[in-house]
Amino acid sequence: MTRSPVTSPLDDLIRAQKRQRAAGLRLAALSTVTVGAASTLLLGLSGWFIVASAAAGAAGLAAAHAFNVLLPSAGIRFLAILRTAARYGERLSGHAAALRALAAIRPAVFESLAAAPPTESLALSRGEASARLVQDVDAIETRFVRLSAPWSAAAGLGAGVALALLAGWIPALSILTAASAATLLARALARRYSAPARAAIQARTGALKDSVAALVSASAELRAYGLADWAGETLNARAASLEDARRAAARAQGLIIASQSVIAGLAVAAAVASAAPADAALAALAGLAAVMSLDALTSLASAFDQDGAAREARERLNAVLRHRPGPASASATPQSLTLLGQTLGPGERLAVSGPSGCGKTTAIEALLGLREAGSETPRGAFAWLPQDAGLVAGTVRDNLRLAAPKASDEDLWAALDEACLADRVRAAPEGLSAYVGDDGERLSGGERRRLALARAYLRDAPWLLLDEPTEGLDPVTEAAVVARLDARLQRTGQGLVLVSHRAAPLAICPRRVQFGAQEKGPATVSPSLVSTL
Repeated sequence: MTRSPVTSPLDDLIRAQKRQRAAGLRLAALSTVTVGAASTLLLGLSGWFIVASAAAGAAGLAAAHAFNVLLPSAGIRFLAILRTAARYGERLSGHAAALRALAAIRPAVFESLAAAPPTESLALSRGEASARLVQDVDAIETRFVRLSAPWSAAAGLGAGVALALLAGWIPALSILTAASAATLLARALARRYSAPARAAIQARTGALKDSVAALVSASAELRAYGLADWAGETLNARAASLEDARRAAARAQGLIIASQSVIAGLAVAAAVASAAPADAALAALAGLAAVMSLDALTSLASAFDQDGAAREARERLNAVLRHRPGPASASATPQSLTLLGQTLGPGERLAVSGPSGCGKTTAIEALLGLREAGSETPRGAFAWLPQDAGLVAGTVRDNLRLAAPKASDEDLWAALDEACLADRVRAAPEGLSAYVGDDGERLSGGERRRLALARAYLRDAPWLLLDEPTEGLDPVTEAAVVARLDARLQRTGQGLVLVSHRAAPLAICPRRVQFGAQEKGPATVSPSLVSTL
């Protein structure tokens, strides 16, 4: 009984991409085989032609006239054109297949990050998540591009051995021996030196991105407290650690290249020495065939050199890809909720108030299933405005359509109007196409808040969960936002769970739960407090 090989989620994903990109990959393999064979034949034929022409010229005028110049010249030109065309085809088809595969792999990684349990997905910082999505996937792309490397090496080596056989079996055997030694030594050196260095580069790049994301987001506070120098030193230390790993990788790569060069030199000497007694032109052919045969193995040596990064990336991506997104679970009809001992029917409103740090936000996150002791209510039943709502580096329209991808511009303007932001957006020359900057940096704090509130309004859900919706607003704007929220709830029949410590928004909620300092608890909420009827 045979046991089926154990595959990882990334292996399955790559295998599926190979099937989808099979035509492009076959063309890339055919092209790279042509490049490898044509390059070796071209140099070998050129060497023979130069030496043979010199010998014919030295033999006298009669021998020179008898020497056929046209046929080898035509062969050289044909091989040069063929190699150029095949190299272009290999780059075009191979990289196109790799980029299309990348376009499928990266969204799959993002979907898996979003589908992971909150304890895992929310534990990843922005920098670490970015490292998984960018550098780890790039390492896999590099491996994907190099799928044809063995074919190129085999074609170049095969052409070199075939040419060397014209000079005798000993030159051919010397090339095969040198190629075997070069391959085995490159693999051993890559495992010993390159693999640890490349793996360290993957990990340390993620650490650097993590530090940059954290410190840049707190740049204003760091300057205010005089910690800018400390932040710079921290980043310098991370960068120095990354540079150490890169230098180690460069040394390993240099060692592999040096070993290949030494073996290639020995192979050339052996091929020329063994073929020289027969004919000088054939000796030149054998020597150049040895050079190109060993040169064809450089793509294989480069693949060995990148194996460490690919293995590290594979492990990091598999840790994410084991989570698969499930079907959307939006609730078609409003559900009743029990939150903190309060039972809410469809369309009812509940305010949760209390001092900072008493657990209000934690209770809401548990209701959304963002805590271990979360409720069983489908997340699609809620339109959520978190306390620290993030904005994407795009336009106003881009940010709003995160909640409703198919919303029309009229729908977007209506949501902005209910959030008291429509006039501000209309005043911008670009309107809905106005760029808000990285995390909304071009907007004021109150404008960012209202844009996130408008986004929550666009979500078609029976329940609104609003965490400090009027934070950062002046009293006049706050009153307008609250009045329009009240009118919206009366019109739509949505239920509301409102977290706030401000009097104006609390006034529109007939029911209230007051958190006291003594109620402050751990980072999780008991299932008995958050449940679904």
